[in-house]
Amino acid sequence: MKASLPSTSGAREHIKMSTTTPSTPIISRVLPDGTMLEALLQAEEPRTLLAMRCRDGTLWTIEEHTTPAGERLVPYSPRNNLLATGCVLLPSDIGEFGDKGDLVRDVQAFIHRYVDLSPPFEEIAAHYVLLTWVYDAFQELPYLRFRGNYGTGKTRALLTIGSLCYKPFFASGASTVSPIFHVLDAFGGTLVLDEADFRFSDATAEIAKVLNNGTVAGLPVLRTMTNSHRELNPQAFSVFGPKVVAMREHFSDRALESRFLTEETGQRQLRADISIGIPRALKAEALKLRNRLLAWRFAAYGTVEPDPSRLVAGIAPRLNQTALALLSIVDDSEVRERIIGELVREEARAVEERASSLEATVLAAICDVARTCQGAGIGLSQVAQEISRKSSGFLELPITPKAVGFVVRTRLRLSTVKSNGVYVIPNSERSRIAALAARYGLHAEERA
Repeated sequence: MKASLPSTSGAREHIKMSTTTPSTPIISRVLPDGTMLEALLQAEEPRTLLAMRCRDGTLWTIEEHTTPAGERLVPYSPRNNLLATGCVLLPSDIGEFGDKGDLVRDVQAFIHRYVDLSPPFEEIAAHYVLLTWVYDAFQELPYLRFRGNYGTGKTRALLTIGSLCYKPFFASGASTVSPIFHVLDAFGGTLVLDEADFRFSDATAEIAKVLNNGTVAGLPVLRTMTNSHRELNPQAFSVFGPKVVAMREHFSDRALESRFLTEETGQRQLRADISIGIPRALKAEALKLRNRLLAWRFAAYGTVEPDPSRLVAGIAPRLNQTALALLSIVDDSEVRERIIGELVREEARAVEERASSLEATVLAAICDVARTCQGAGIGLSQVAQEISRKSSGFLELPITPKAVGFVVRTRLRLSTVKSNGVYVIPNSERSRIAALAARYGLHAEERA
């Protein structure tokens, strides 16, 4: 049940006296005693308030809160540029979420009304929205991604789904990376990033730090700052949290690629009932749902946690690790099975992509040579010959043993030794070759 601050003279006097104490602006805070505070923005006024959930479950809408340690917490000003421009969205009140199942269905219906997604990904997106509101109950998170060419609905998906997420912070490839570090560290919440595949390599490297470090709690990004005396003062920025991303291509870092749950956009005709422009009603509907989602956060926080029984057999440990948080909040077993089916297909796509890479080509040749090799090791010259034989007609120049050795040592991380004047992969590496072959979807024979 929701309540407002009691209108007693004592309460008003206490607030008046507290204004002499320096204040700390916050967007959200979970206090050591379990009290939860979330900022509200009522844009029509405009004014900001704090929604508070006490330890006993009672809900309050207050102007400020003084902690037992004497710290006076107040919401950010409604004139803060990030709030006033809609760059960061907040609820306006504590709604009534009712039943969790009804809330999920309403979120999915909202997404379906404004965005054309495949049915499995629509369910994934709806549950991901709920996950963003309790993400701080988990240690690992996946990212949601929309990938496709321009004009395929990526930005529409970001705006629609992002408007429902917890403290969404909207940014684009035109942004510099520095404010992204600072806002994520100060506000937390969900990064909604459009055109994530920045054109310039330095920006790509910087945003990759945010994305690589942001899936696991406790892995901040270090940035070198200077103080007023121009002394170096390195600072750690927390970038952990959910992220909804749109991009045209893919990241060259396959480890980063494995952190995404991806919808390929533009794969079919747009549904006839999807409007070309963004309807005015979207903004008001999204605000009502954010209010209900805030109530669900207050009710669910402290009760959700990773459920190891929902790990998926047959997919890579990395995908299992990141997807577990999402699966842990899906109550409907049939929906969970459909999402698992999509995860298995995602794993198959990843294996297929790895199988078409340069490393897979070299590894396949290593496996072929290993089946017939009788010597002390697998010769790099033999591997190069095997690649050239299979690629006859496709390559202008033959592959050299030196080039093969570079891939073997730097990409596959296999050892090489010199034997009888030539470089070979020793037989002691055969077990590692077998493990790599399984990862790349190949077959290898392991010899003792």
